[in-house]
This record gives sequence, C-alpha cells and structure tokens, in this order.
Amino acid sequence: MTRSEELAEFAVRASYDDLSGEAREALKIRVLDSLGCAIGALGGEPVRLVRQQIDEFGGAPLCTLVGGGKTAPDRAAFYNGALVRYLDFNDSYLAKGETCHPSDNVAPVLAAAEYANRSGREFLVALAVAYQVQCRLSDVAPVRDRGFDHTTQGSYAAAAGVSRALGLDRTRTAHAIGIAGAAFNALRVTRTGALSHWKGLAYPNTAFGCTHAAFLAMRGVTGPLEVFEGNKGFMDSIAGRFEIDWSREGFERVRRTILKKYNAEVHSQSAIEAVLELRWEGFRPEEIERIELDTFDVAHKIIGGGEEGDKTVIRTKEEADHSLPYLLAVAILDGEVMPEQYAPERILRDDVQRLLRKVIVRPRTDLSQRFPAEVPAEVRVVLRGGRMLEARRSDYEGFLTRPVRWEAAVQKFERLAASFPSSEIAAAVANLESIRVAELARLLEGEPK
Repeated sequence: MTRSEELAEFAVRASYDDLSGEAREALKIRVLDSLGCAIGALGGEPVRLVRQQIDEFGGAPLCTLVGGGKTAPDRAAFYNGALVRYLDFNDSYLAKGETCHPSDNVAPVLAAAEYANRSGREFLVALAVAYQVQCRLSDVAPVRDRGFDHTTQGSYAAAAGVSRALGLDRTRTAHAIGIAGAAFNALRVTRTGALSHWKGLAYPNTAFGCTHAAFLAMRGVTGPLEVFEGNKGFMDSIAGRFEIDWSREGFERVRRTILKKYNAEVHSQSAIEAVLELRWEGFRPEEIERIELDTFDVAHKIIGGGEEGDKTVIRTKEEADHSLPYLLAVAILDGEVMPEQYAPERILRDDVQRLLRKVIVRPRTDLSQRFPAEVPAEVRVVLRGGRMLEARRSDYEGFLTRPVRWEAAVQKFERLAASFPSSEIAAAVANLESIRVAELARLLEGEPK
C-alpha cells in the first residue's frame, strides 16, 4: 500500500465516535471562530475582487457563499476561504519548524459537505481529518526552511478532508491526495519581503484546487499514488524522509491548535498582551524613547525583521499584521489590535509610523528554546528621563495553556458578525450534531436579524 493509500484509509475510516468530547468541542469553537473571521472580512479589498471574478465567471449554484449567493463547490471553497483568511484572525498550529492555520480547511470541507448534503456530524468528522493531517505533516515534514509555504502540507489536508466529506472510497481519496499533493507546492516568497494580497489568498487557492481535485477523483480521474515516497515525490524533492503511521493516528490534534485574541500574526500575541499591560502605567506616547522586545527566533524571523524581510516599511494591511513594530506601536496608541487598526488611514498616520521606528526586536536563545511549548516575550518601554517599564509573557489568552472556551468564542464571533443573525449561527454551530450542513449554510447568507 502506498503512503497516499494509507492516508486515504485514515480519512475513510474516520467516524464521529473516534472524536473525544473535547475534540468535538474544540472543532465547534474553531468553526465558529472561522465563520466570525469570514463575516468580519466581507468588506476586504481582495475579497471584493475575488467576488467580482466569481460573479462574472459564474458557476453552478450548488454551494453557499458567505454573505449571499451560490456557486460551484470549488469556487465556494476559494471565496469563503478568502473570507476566513483575510483578517489573519483565524486559528494557528505551532510546530517547531512550521506554523499553519488549520481552519483554512473549514471552507473547502464546508463546501463539499453542503454539496453532498451531509449532516453536521459528518462535517465535523471530515474537518477533524483535515486538521489532523495538516498538523501532523507540519510536525514531521516542515517545509518553511526549504523555501516552501505551509500551504504545501495543506494540499494533503484539504484533499483528505474534502474527500471524506464527499464520501469517497479509499481508492478515489488516494487519487485526490495524489493529484493535490503533486500540484500545489507553493513558495514561501508569499510571506517574505513586501507582502501582497496573495498572503491571504494562497491557501484559499490551494483549497480551490484540492476541492477540484477531489471532484475529479470522484469521477475516476487518477493521480500519482506515490506522491509521498515516489521518485521526485514530496519526500524526494521537498520534505525529506519522515514517518507517520496513519493506522495509529487519532483525531485529537485540533485540541493543540490555538486561537487569536488579537487581530495579528500568531507569534505576536504574547508581546501584544504584554505591551497592553504596560499601557496601563499611564505614560504618553510622545515620552517613549524606544520599545524593546526580546522574543523567540521564529517571531523574529517572520514578523520581527529577521530573514523574511524588513518590518518597518508598512503601507498595507498585509504588511501591518505581519510587523511586530507596527503591532506594538498601534497597540500602545489605540489600546487594541482589531480589524479597525488596519484601515488604510490608520496604517499611514504619522503617530504610528513614527512610533514603529522606535521598536527594537531581538531574538534570544533561551526564549527560542521554550518555543513552541511557550511563546515567550519580554517587553521594555524606555521613557524620557530613564524610566523603564517591563512586562513578560510566556503565553496569552487563547494559547494552549489558556485555551478559549465557548463563551469567549461567542463573544469574539458576535463582535465580528454583528450584522448577521449571530445568535442563530452560534446556536447552529453549538448543535451541529443535530442539523444538516445546509441549515448552517442558509444562515451564512446573511438574512436580516
């Protein structure tokens, strides 16, 4: 049996009874969180452009678009995935060599489940498959340091989750995995240098392609079954050798994913919480001489000005939410980091542009050794006259050590989805086992309260 067939067997054998009560609760919280992010992103510029393209090109009206309308499943996966991802407020998974956003799989699995008229229970199972695949491949086959994007592992996760939602057998699921894995090996340049709209669209594009691949496999199109171990396959060309015994895997990795308290890149969360604590000390921004942040190496590399580029030239939302200097500066000035902090006029205002240039970010070996079990941050605000304020964090509200509960997830959702029937959507997610996916989809069209 090839490795893709072993993975396909894992997806096919998954059942609701395999999920612990804690995993079911965690999945529901992440579905609600993802839908809140999606509704909150409806005004985003790249989302609007994607919607224009879908409206012009059309598509069989089979699956619901968040905010209203219907299109083909693969295009629904792309558009709704763009909504989930645009704010950069959805969940994350931290492995030593990789960070990913497993909730990027919500949109493609939801589209496939709606198409196949699945129950909410079946949707949760398919989503659990996608979460487990993406997280475990991030653990054992990181690709970031080889110049590839985390959406590369996501191609296997999305294909497996969509195939499970469609009810494909092992053979067709394996071919879907083979097609998707061979086709979507994305470059890390998406997240380095001057960031573009593609930062938020790269995984939705993968979801689009993997949904398309699963439907092709459903009809009998075959793919390379040795996509993992074959000559010039994933291991040979990109990841190197690794082992996962899918016959022994469970479906609990969702419980190791983390949610965001602040609308910012995940490695910034503890530093933002620390600097907001210091804000209560009562200083004025004009008193600040410098802001020093000591943190772990991954945060410095990705958002602190390390190997992925300068983080002090900030002109767009995409650059701002991946810049520790901007995030700490705007947190001090505004007292929060939410979608409002990414309005173009806010980003370009002189106060934050001046203050972000006073931020110094340094990686520290002892802090790096504590990642990913912790996300340590030590912040010092140095004021005129020599006064210095300090705060430390090893985690934040939403991290593994302080997980988000249902009530807090509902609060975040209601803030992001205030214009929708938020209480009805939250109730539907809470009771997914008792409804069909089509019932949830109808609420996502955004009918008036």
